[in-house]
Amino acid sequence: MPFRFARIPGVDGKVLVTSEVGEFEFLDETDFRAFEAGTLSPATDAYADLQGKHFLVEGDPSTTLRMVAAKYRTRKSFLKGGPALHVFVVTLRCDHSCRYCQVSRQTADQARFDMSTETVAAAIDLMFQTPSPSLTVEFQGGEPLLAFPRIRQIVEAIEERNRVKGRAITFSMTSTLHQADGEVLEFLRRHDFQLSTSLDGPETLHDANRPQPGRESHRRTVEGIGRVRAVLGERSLSALTTLTRESLKHPEAIVDEYVRLGFPSIFLRPLSPFGFAAKAAQRIGYGMEEFLPFYERALAYILELNRKGVAIQEAYTGFLLSHILTPFPTGYVDLRSPTGAGLGARVYNYDGGVYASDEGRMLAEMGDHSLRLGTVHDSHADLMQSEGMQLLLATGVAEALPGCSDCAFLPYCGADPVFNLAREGDPVGHRPTNAHCTKHTGLFRILFRYLAEADPHVMRTFTSWVTQRPVQRLPDAEAA
Repeated sequence: MPFRFARIPGVDGKVLVTSEVGEFEFLDETDFRAFEAGTLSPATDAYADLQGKHFLVEGDPSTTLRMVAAKYRTRKSFLKGGPALHVFVVTLRCDHSCRYCQVSRQTADQARFDMSTETVAAAIDLMFQTPSPSLTVEFQGGEPLLAFPRIRQIVEAIEERNRVKGRAITFSMTSTLHQADGEVLEFLRRHDFQLSTSLDGPETLHDANRPQPGRESHRRTVEGIGRVRAVLGERSLSALTTLTRESLKHPEAIVDEYVRLGFPSIFLRPLSPFGFAAKAAQRIGYGMEEFLPFYERALAYILELNRKGVAIQEAYTGFLLSHILTPFPTGYVDLRSPTGAGLGARVYNYDGGVYASDEGRMLAEMGDHSLRLGTVHDSHADLMQSEGMQLLLATGVAEALPGCSDCAFLPYCGADPVFNLAREGDPVGHRPTNAHCTKHTGLFRILFRYLAEADPHVMRTFTSWVTQRPVQRLPDAEAA
């Protein structure tokens, strides 16, 4: 069967080989050379290992091909059903002025940037045209709770419509939680919301990244976390941190703040190349060559905490490990091939514009409207045949991209044409200098080094992150 290979820094004398369906094996140099040449002896352990993972086939290949095809179908099963994540941008208003914000925020008094009743009705009609049996309705902003009456209207209208449609509906929201008072929380509890908030670490770092009048963002966020947990329960809320240049100096302190506040997971997310984050890049930005050492240090610290009995995981690592260790797709739409933009997610902007992802919406705010699929008054079929979707489909299949098609990490990775458009002005991107590629090849090398070392405690921890992953909102867009 076809294979790809890579040499992992820190794993001396071993070569990683991977298959089209994500099986992998570490071979010593002698066995690898023999395998590559087709002369590996059937009497060796390496031969048996490779045969067991379908790298090697003896006799009639039909049974093996059926098994491999089943694994491949499973890996690509996210393609069934069409867009399942539907993001309603109910307002652009926000009471923060975060330096890294990727959204085009407006001040809290600018109600004209709220989604209209007419747009709400048309967006709901459009959402129910999609065939997916399970729908996640996510509310974003700005700060969505500044338009809470609109959220209430959308939820009640969807539930009324769903009495006939019979879909499985999940409601979620990203919010600072500052406006989450008793009335709001009781509504969210009744409708079983999953919430995500931003927590950038200790108070000084959080308040520097997420300024607010009075410099009390961290205090109010922590108070909101407490209120949410008291009404909705511990598992209803997750948090993520967005990393600035200053954040990279403090991996242990950031993780410790999550542990202090009782979070079972932390999402360590680099800056995006959109909106205010792009404008502030010279002051707060960094390259992947700076992010990867931070990540490696943070992951080592998290693993050491687990070794001491403190259960916390890095959420993105959990997604990557699921891609490596299982054939099952995750809900993370930004790491799919074909791309999750438009195929797995859709965004309804406050003004009625429809986008393939929230990043596509931000691209439009920056002057590039190529990923605007249409409006809420178009049909699902028209949006799926739009020029924006054609662009995504032509450039969003990693198996067909130069530099991706022969990469050992291809089965676990995905295409991100929206990111490439923002960074390079080209949806394909230039792999040798591509930040998405540099980030993910670096992350995979770190994780495969751990897998090669096979430390029993690390392996047990990694397995638990895959099989017992806590609820973690997946950030299709920047948290409010």
